[in-house]
Amino acid sequence: MSHNTDIALWASGLTKVFDGVLALNNLSLSIQSGVITALIGPNGAGKTTLLNVISGFLRPDHGMVMALGHDVRGMPPEGIARLGVTRTFQNIRLLPQMTVIENVLVASRLPALRGLYYAVFRRGAVHAFEEAARKSALALLRRIGLEDRQSHLAMNLSHGQRKLLELARALACKPRILMLDEPIAGLFPEMVSQVEQLLLDLRQDGTAIVVVEHRMDFVMRISDVVIVLHNGAKLAEGTPKDISRNDQVLQVYLGGSGSVDS
Repeated sequence: MSHNTDIALWASGLTKVFDGVLALNNLSLSIQSGVITALIGPNGAGKTTLLNVISGFLRPDHGMVMALGHDVRGMPPEGIARLGVTRTFQNIRLLPQMTVIENVLVASRLPALRGLYYAVFRRGAVHAFEEAARKSALALLRRIGLEDRQSHLAMNLSHGQRKLLELARALACKPRILMLDEPIAGLFPEMVSQVEQLLLDLRQDGTAIVVVEHRMDFVMRISDVVIVLHNGAKLAEGTPKDISRNDQVLQVYLGGSGSVDS
């Protein structure tokens, strides 16, 4: 594990109700830089709702979210993204009519938006920025194995390639907190290995990584911390080994038989 373990994000007393159902129930947690935190739990446990609240797509009914030193409640998603909080979605969100590299370039412009007004009046600065962005986008595509697809339209990629491209788009924003919603769903084993290595590299660089994933073998291999949600509340938190032996967790997942990583 990386030694850069500052608190990147903390949430306190988060509550969210949909049609009388508690999606988040007084949930508190903290996420550290340089640490991979997995969020697991049965369907309807509140995992995606939590990501939506942190990233500004939903506003909590109660509670507080601090990301990278900022109170992000009520901030729009793009404002939170500009702080360095980036996420992917269960349902892939690409620009299908654009090429692979264009998809990454569009995302890579986000961190530079603050300086764009200044750049508009300096043509040379714009040109230098575009060159640097293209080089960076190509390096990202190389890293995830899509360099040879850079000029293909996103709509013509396989499901697995689209998942990888969405990850590249998230990384193009240079996140300090990266939240991934089922990043390996539907991926071939060699693609899973690529994602795994990428996340380990990012952890080493000090990125705070939050992974929502149903594949327990992947969760147990890659996570430093596992948080188990159940009915919108935190059921347990600990190392993968602790969680795999936790009786309460086994009860929720398997009715008390077997183990979480089976």
